[in-house]
Amino acid sequence: MSARDEIVQATLRLIGEQGIGAVTNRAVARAAGVSLGSLTYHFPSQEDLLREALHTFVENEIARITAHVAAFTAMSPADVPAEVEKAVAAFAHGPEQIANLELHLHAARDPSLRETSTRSVEAYDNLATTILTALGIPDAERHAPAVVALLYGLAVRRLATGDTTATGTADAFRLLLQGALPRP
Repeated sequence: MSARDEIVQATLRLIGEQGIGAVTNRAVARAAGVSLGSLTYHFPSQEDLLREALHTFVENEIARITAHVAAFTAMSPADVPAEVEKAVAAFAHGPEQIANLELHLHAARDPSLRETSTRSVEAYDNLATTILTALGIPDAERHAPAVVALLYGLAVRRLATGDTTATGTADAFRLLLQGALPRP
């Protein structure tokens, strides 16, 4: 891994473990095992560093999400909620999820990060649209943001309560799906 990659990964770990306020040049350089000069060579400003950290996280997350699309579309509708819960559980705790939320909040304050944050949300919306379409939910694209909002909300709840599981995600997803199904 290059020094630049080490710096970005160390930044994401710091954000997840201690918050964006912990991202100082000295702390990142120490966590990445690089010199302060190397850090400032690769990232002249904190904004550059945060932008690259969010961009890297989003690109990795889009790849992870894309890998799930094929698996979800090949499943029977009855199995999808449990599989969504398993996918969420694999990402339900740890510094990555906290960093994800912290970076999205930071993007709300920093317009230069907004495009990358938007790409992340759109990737989740596309995955939700694909799943809803495979389940036969009419107007899946319109309902996808509600699914994404539910999953983000459950993530905040897990993080706030210290819950390291995704228990209940499948039930919440089923409940949301019932509201989206056409009435007989």
